[in-house]
Amino acid sequence: MSTAPLDEGAPAWTRRPAGLSRAVATELVQRIVAGAYPPGSALPTEPALCETFSVSRTVVRESVKMLQEKGLVRVRQGSGTVITDPDSWNLLDEQVLAASIGSERHSGILDDLVVTRRLLEADMAFVAARTIDEAGLARLRELVDLMDTLVADWPRYRPNDKEFHDVIMRASGNRIARGVVRSLESQAADAARYVGQPGTADCLASNRGHREIYERIADGDAEGAATAMTRHITEAWLTRRGSTKGTARLER
Repeated sequence: MSTAPLDEGAPAWTRRPAGLSRAVATELVQRIVAGAYPPGSALPTEPALCETFSVSRTVVRESVKMLQEKGLVRVRQGSGTVITDPDSWNLLDEQVLAASIGSERHSGILDDLVVTRRLLEADMAFVAARTIDEAGLARLRELVDLMDTLVADWPRYRPNDKEFHDVIMRASGNRIARGVVRSLESQAADAARYVGQPGTADCLASNRGHREIYERIADGDAEGAATAMTRHITEAWLTRRGSTKGTARLER
């Protein structure tokens, strides 16, 4: 069967039998988010997509349905399948968010992610200061002390950093907020611009923030814990972000 390309051609994964619909949808999500098919334009026709990806009409239809569920396209009678405006896209969808992070050259989407994470984690720190048990407090203290010994070893520091935040989120009891933060973080985890290249000084500063958060929670100071969490997340991101251009949305 012909594999004549619409853009870059059919990737090698189209030859795999399992998950073709999701694989085709993933590729189309990336192309749409990257602007290969601009908002208001028509998605290539069903026969063209079948030819490009060497798949059946059933696979293409299932893939287009997935795009609809993500808010990326709408089907118009007589007009075919049309790409929607980015305001309609579901950025909590893992494929859409990952593609958005990967395709954006500036830090706007990551700034939005940080602001959202900051709002949720500050509130969870506020609640945790009132609800955390002795085991949770002991684990936070252990993690802070351990990270002090790992500031020159980012690969070992990082998982303990993630656990510190997760202990607080679990202590808050807010499963939805925790789920949103974990989802956002997982999609940004492989983005070099989000993770940065933290050195010893960066980890030292980061763990000072952790210790302040821990101390406020241990004191039962809900407002102080929320403020410390907001400051910690903001300062850590500004350090990794590098450029100060366009940081107005981060100011509070």
